[in-house]
Amino acid sequence: MRSVKYFCWLFAAALCVAICAGSPAWSQSEVTLTDIAGRKVTVKLPVRHVVLGEGRQLTALALLHPDPVSLVAGWLGDLKRLDSKTYELFRSKNPAIDKIPLIGITNESTFSVERTLSIRPDVAIFSGGHGPSARSAEAVRQLEAAGIPVVFIDFHDKPLENSVASIAILGKLLGQEEKASAYIKFYQDRLDLIAKRIAEAKLKRPTVFMHMHARLWECCPSPGKGNLGEYIVFAGGSNIAADILPGATGQVNLEYVIQRNPDIYIATGGAHAINRGLAIGTYVTEDDARKALQTIAEEKGINTLSAVANGRVYGLWHHFYNSPLNIIAIEAFAKWFHPELFADVDPRKTLAEINARFLAVPFDGVYFVSLKPEKR
Repeated sequence: MRSVKYFCWLFAAALCVAICAGSPAWSQSEVTLTDIAGRKVTVKLPVRHVVLGEGRQLTALALLHPDPVSLVAGWLGDLKRLDSKTYELFRSKNPAIDKIPLIGITNESTFSVERTLSIRPDVAIFSGGHGPSARSAEAVRQLEAAGIPVVFIDFHDKPLENSVASIAILGKLLGQEEKASAYIKFYQDRLDLIAKRIAEAKLKRPTVFMHMHARLWECCPSPGKGNLGEYIVFAGGSNIAADILPGATGQVNLEYVIQRNPDIYIATGGAHAINRGLAIGTYVTEDDARKALQTIAEEKGINTLSAVANGRVYGLWHHFYNSPLNIIAIEAFAKWFHPELFADVDPRKTLAEINARFLAVPFDGVYFVSLKPEKR
């Protein structure tokens, strides 16, 4: 008679086969994909340890994996330095985040190939915001020569073009294609609704000025043709900075802003701005965010704008500029620019659904705010 132990072993083996059969990527020994830079990359599976060329891409991993911190074998230090509250949020779920080795500080020039080689990750994921980019040819060459594949994703340069593809790439790498597909559908349905209504309504586009890092730096950094500027145009606005800035971001002087006198003013901020600029984002309350926005609206020069007089002043969590959660910002813009057309769109509900259905570490705070409390 065969032992109970034998049948337990048989059951475990059958369960393993069933799980693997339901997860196509896991049944393969490798996956070949085309990354955002147009490069064909082959990666051995399963992927269990990654290096992030930009720490804030942890949010993208959190959409697909139940314990995203456990995947990160090394990263740049931008999440802790530039968005310390969101770092604390992830630490509350997995304190091991404090032990992740740094491979650089907050930008491409600090990235260390040698440290990355010493970690020996399964794959290096670069995104081109603050960390290594497609321009970092020598670093990529050295990593790949050592057998470490490099994959590029992008939520920064061309977010509307590349966000969906970037999530799909991560889904393949992590063996989480079903979750990736579910998020892509969720994201794309909302994007399509906004695009369809804007196209059909043929509304007049309000002029918009976005003041990045308001009160932190000399006035006024702003998005141009790309990055957050893409969100403005997509949501039915006219970005006044794009008329004079050739690239994705740049500096606009205050005199230009006053002369253009935009219909809508949007300030960005975050944990990095709590002591001086716009306090907004993880663990920030709506009252505190609104008080900070009021102070910005009273700044000399800004206080002369029609947008301020008409109460069309808004605040946004800056880190939407490089995040797969950018659909929340786009919905907020659509509602601010065309409140009647998008009366039924609620970015708060969108965030709540992302928290409930997708994020392993739900976001907790206020990520967009209006100077005048909105009716709900």
